[in-house]
Amino acid sequence: MLRRVRQSLRQVLFLMARRPDLLCGAIVLGVLLILAVKFTCSCAKNVVAAARPPVRFFSAEAPVVDLYLGQLDQVERLKSMAEVSLIFFYAPWCAHSMAARQEVQQVAKKLAKQVQFVAVNCWWSQGKCRKQNRFYQYPIIHLFYRRFGPIAYNGPFVAPYVESFILRVITPLTYLPSRATLQEFLSHHEPRVVGFFQFNSSPQPLGYITYLSSALQALKRDFCGVIRFGVVTNRQVAEAISVKEDETVYLHRRFNTSLIFPRGERNFTSEAICRWVFEHHETVLQWLQPPGTKSRLLEQELTKGPALLLFLPHSPLESKPNSILQQIADIAVRYHSCDSNYHSLLDQSNTLFQSACCQSVVLPESNAVSSTTVCELCLNTPRPGLSSSVIRCSFPSVAEGGDVLQSYLRDCCVHRLSAPVSINTAASLVCRNFLNSYSPFGQYSACCRTIEPQLNESSSQAKERPDFHRTPITPLFSSNPTFSGPHKEADGITGLRCQTNRTLRFYVLDAALNWPLAVRLGAPVNRSASHQLEDGLQGDESSDGPFATIVNLQDEIHYVLHHNPATSLTESLEAFIRNFSAPYSLLQRHLVGEDKRGGEEKAQHPDKQKQPPLRPLITELTTSSFLSSVMDLQKDVLLFYYTQWCGFCSVLNHIIIQLARLLQGNSTISVARVNVAQNDLPWEFMVDHVPSILLFPRYRKHFSVKFPDDLPITLPNLLHFILQHSGSMQSADKPVKAPGEAEGSGANAVLREEFLALQHEVQVLHQARELLSQQLAQLWRDNRRLTFDTRSLETQNAELQRERQSLEEQHREKSRQLGEVVRHGYIRTQKQLQQRDTKDKSISG
Repeated sequence: MLRRVRQSLRQVLFLMARRPDLLCGAIVLGVLLILAVKFTCSCAKNVVAAARPPVRFFSAEAPVVDLYLGQLDQVERLKSMAEVSLIFFYAPWCAHSMAARQEVQQVAKKLAKQVQFVAVNCWWSQGKCRKQNRFYQYPIIHLFYRRFGPIAYNGPFVAPYVESFILRVITPLTYLPSRATLQEFLSHHEPRVVGFFQFNSSPQPLGYITYLSSALQALKRDFCGVIRFGVVTNRQVAEAISVKEDETVYLHRRFNTSLIFPRGERNFTSEAICRWVFEHHETVLQWLQPPGTKSRLLEQELTKGPALLLFLPHSPLESKPNSILQQIADIAVRYHSCDSNYHSLLDQSNTLFQSACCQSVVLPESNAVSSTTVCELCLNTPRPGLSSSVIRCSFPSVAEGGDVLQSYLRDCCVHRLSAPVSINTAASLVCRNFLNSYSPFGQYSACCRTIEPQLNESSSQAKERPDFHRTPITPLFSSNPTFSGPHKEADGITGLRCQTNRTLRFYVLDAALNWPLAVRLGAPVNRSASHQLEDGLQGDESSDGPFATIVNLQDEIHYVLHHNPATSLTESLEAFIRNFSAPYSLLQRHLVGEDKRGGEEKAQHPDKQKQPPLRPLITELTTSSFLSSVMDLQKDVLLFYYTQWCGFCSVLNHIIIQLARLLQGNSTISVARVNVAQNDLPWEFMVDHVPSILLFPRYRKHFSVKFPDDLPITLPNLLHFILQHSGSMQSADKPVKAPGEAEGSGANAVLREEFLALQHEVQVLHQARELLSQQLAQLWRDNRRLTFDTRSLETQNAELQRERQSLEEQHREKSRQLGEVVRHGYIRTQKQLQQRDTKDKSISG
């Protein structure tokens, strides 16, 4: 190997010595190549321009400290200046950051005195925020409560939601100074936690900060703040929930026994308290807030079982509770209430916290001589800090609010008390036979009792009771009362969760933010067109009513509540839940299809209705028009199943169009197609793959036939498939009786017309077959001509190949001859050189 290299170098040096001009040219070319590469690289460096320095993202008027250079070191200094700080990490190019900027500015103008708002540009490459953090999305909001944090906000970037979350961070605990406020705090359907801490010995007890941190830890896990934390400092108030020891954390549960944090088993830390609360709390109504991006939140919840999704108009900053949400929460509480005795005990315990104003209504069936059966309608009026003598009872009159009272009086019990009520026992008697289950939001409660005549005579003693103020007895019912008959002791939904295997989970979503999801589930596109309005709520709530649907992901089915304006929302929703829980449900599966705007266009343009509709070449079917078109007994329907993402379906479009053109003159055969990706169909009409073709014969729709999968979908095969299975062809093959053999002239005429129509259809099909045969013959002739052309081209190609071979042989022969001539010339030249050298030697010698 080395020898070959040396020999090559020697040959190169020898040639360079003999040809110095070649050496100089190689050197010059090398220098030019180096200069060209260097010049190109020097110019390429100036192609990339330096990044522009960042500018302010927020306006100068906004009360937000904008660290647009990513100065993360100044964030710590700014956090120490306020008790609560909000850090807004953004990227200047991000559209979500730009949209959230307006919302954050709006909140900052309202809470600038309580919260320090800081915005940090985390996209500037030279800033510390970009170097120290790796965010995968923007914007990001972190809140800090003193030294606790960060508390990440995962909700929608809408001003009311952001402001509500900040307010909950500012006040994570609710102060409960009295029993009335404690009872009101525990009466809501959300999980509630109460901590008892005495502030006598020190300004702040040892466990108070830990309890406060646990409330902030809960906000970390749930930005909605469903679990509320309260604090009690009075021992008498704490005894109302059987809490006596200081620094006790009490978890209130509605259906099971309430719990006290086991300090002997777990460490008293904020993380342990938060984990214990989330492990043991009860949830009957859960808020869902999809982030608006790719997320598995809905999948994780819907895979747990059937879910009742309720889309409600919601305002996070609303001072008074949403009345529609209260009704739904009442239904959810009663649905999960499996123990009826619990409610009666809880109702009796509620008398310790509230004063009752009761109105006694005489039932028509009562006997005024021996005893009087009355229904007492009590108005629950919790009034903390006021004596019962100051409370005023206000009931709507029969004319103004009689229907409201009757809705509660219809549930008034008809049980008689076994023992007569005396004057002494009447004062201590409480309502025990409650038919309607306990409602934490109920304003009224109804019960019945039997009162002896002497009780009415001694009404002055009853007035001396401080907790009850009665108005005069007024009969509300007519002579034929509507609700005077006996009622079942259960309302049909109380405890239904424990009576069926199809347990429902209740979820609530904000209709303003999640209405596109509701539309995909069957809600109207235009919310103002929805008729789901609750009676009596037009003045308080939004004009758009709620939308309710039950989704059963396991069965791939869902139902939609069609609310009747004549009934209340509570009655409609209860009937909806009962029908779903029944062993043989009467609910109809809701099929979601493409938006059909034909009705709206006709309503907007009534002149278009006068124009006769044109028959389309291929009928496009949707969910609503599927059954009426396919099950038409007077037509053979060839149905083509396709989707917009199916490539094979697009390839077959021209074949379906040709088939429709051939059958366009036949009124008894229809070609249709349906997009199964956009239109839900009944289970019996679904297919397992696309593309698929089904034929629904005339008069025999139950004998539908599927096009064989092993046959290619071509025009001749489709025509043969239609002729073989068409209901018109099979009807034409049947013999027709002569007119004399028919039963009547009218029947013969009908049969004759039908026979003529069938003959016409057969003739049309024969004509189509002849036309197709002609087209096939033409194609055969074209194919034969192409075959001959191919053979001639092959012959020409063979001749050209032979000519090419002959030319190659001639080329080789000429090359051989030229080589011989060159070799002979070289030999002759060598001989001449040798002779010349011999002469030179002889001359020199």
